[in-house]
Amino acid sequence: MDTNVSTDDFFATVAEKSDGAKLRGDYSKIDAQYVVAQDWDAYTPEQHALWRRLYQRQAKLIPGRACDVFIESLELLNIGDGIPKFEESSELLFKATGWRLVAVPGLVPDHTFFEHLANRRFPVTVWLRDPEEFDYIVEPDVFHDFFGHVPLLFNPIFADHLQEYGKGALKAMKLDGLSMLARLYWYTVEFGLIQSPEGLRVYGAGILSSGGEIEYCLSNPAPLRLPFNVERVMRTLYKIDSYQETYFVINDFQQLFNDTAPDFTPIYQKLKALETLPANALLSGESNLAV
Repeated sequence: MDTNVSTDDFFATVAEKSDGAKLRGDYSKIDAQYVVAQDWDAYTPEQHALWRRLYQRQAKLIPGRACDVFIESLELLNIGDGIPKFEESSELLFKATGWRLVAVPGLVPDHTFFEHLANRRFPVTVWLRDPEEFDYIVEPDVFHDFFGHVPLLFNPIFADHLQEYGKGALKAMKLDGLSMLARLYWYTVEFGLIQSPEGLRVYGAGILSSGGEIEYCLSNPAPLRLPFNVERVMRTLYKIDSYQETYFVINDFQQLFNDTAPDFTPIYQKLKALETLPANALLSGESNLAV
């Protein structure tokens, strides 16, 4: 481990949030930015086989459900045969939008994560879930990070948005606005829906890497599907242990970029004076979009 990197505070924070649970990654060889070597040769044949099973399941689910750029970029990446080599995919991504992939052992501190995004670096976890976690995993692994997130970074507008998000989050940490910005990330980058000429489509990584929610979010009548509004999203709580009770829908990635471009400082101040909203709240005058 880099002698200048102290993980004690980070591990203590994780323990507080997870009833003493420990992070699964190997943090013994991180550098100052929590980056490690991927060590692709260390993956076992069984792990590559598990990746192929995960990939094949999602590949069958995404047609007609994922947004077009995700499907097109996934085909370009050509990662169906086994766990991808980050360096090779990173070269393709850099040529497309100027982003690079960096390998990390698992979750990293907020400040570190946002610094990576602000500098057009996307952190990808190196470890893969166990076979018994095929359908559900608590802590993001390489399949979630890579399959779910990386293809969207080939879209220039979304890629620019994510960099600006990283910059904004670094600022939010000084303004006590991080909880509000975390809700924005959750309801867009992780669980966002987008309009298309053919109907609603998925762009959120948490849905795209899920075996069940990718169908649930588009066809089940139970959850709300609301037009995207920055302030509304920042007020809305979310649950991490169930399918979403509300999804927010953008018209296109340009709307996401434009609507999140203004300085959030006055918004933070405004929202601090308002109550947070339950994950399933439908306010007077809101339109629940039909499935």
